[in-house]
Amino acid sequence: LVFLGLQAMIDPPRAEAAAAVSVCQEAGISVKMITGDHPLTAAAIGRQIGIIHGAETEDSVRQTITGGDLAGLTDAQLIETVEQFSVFSRVSPDQKLRLVEALQTRGQIVSMTGDGVNDGPALKQANIGIAMGITGTDVAKEASDMVLTDDNFATIEKAVEEGRSIFDNITKIISW
Repeated sequence: LVFLGLQAMIDPPRAEAAAAVSVCQEAGISVKMITGDHPLTAAAIGRQIGIIHGAETEDSVRQTITGGDLAGLTDAQLIETVEQFSVFSRVSPDQKLRLVEALQTRGQIVSMTGDGVNDGPALKQANIGIAMGITGTDVAKEASDMVLTDDNFATIEKAVEEGRSIFDNITKIISW
């Protein structure tokens, strides 16, 4: 055997994603990442975009919870645990749905983004389902309330900012 080479792939987050996550967090929006990726990959991406804070250590991996860990939780335990973590890795489609339902049970308004067939149930259950318009499947788009035509998280942040401004203006008009 002759070693010919090694290839690696990376799908880095967009440059504007970290800034958008930061703005959302400052606005009181809790951003969570639910992915099928390996816990180390999920922790690295979470750290890059500001969902996980701190250096790359074993502790940052402990800030994630895996689908295997979720499978062992009862619904009541999941409801108690769901807000403690910001990154969920190796998650199956049914666990995405359980996570959305657990957050809603805690009184949260949940917006879920997704692009695949496996995201359909969680997109449908979320208060606001958001599908990716470029990479999204027809199932994800049909299950969603809105479709992002540019597949960019920063667009969501801008939409929330615009929506809050409109709500503030409507409130002012009604007060008058």
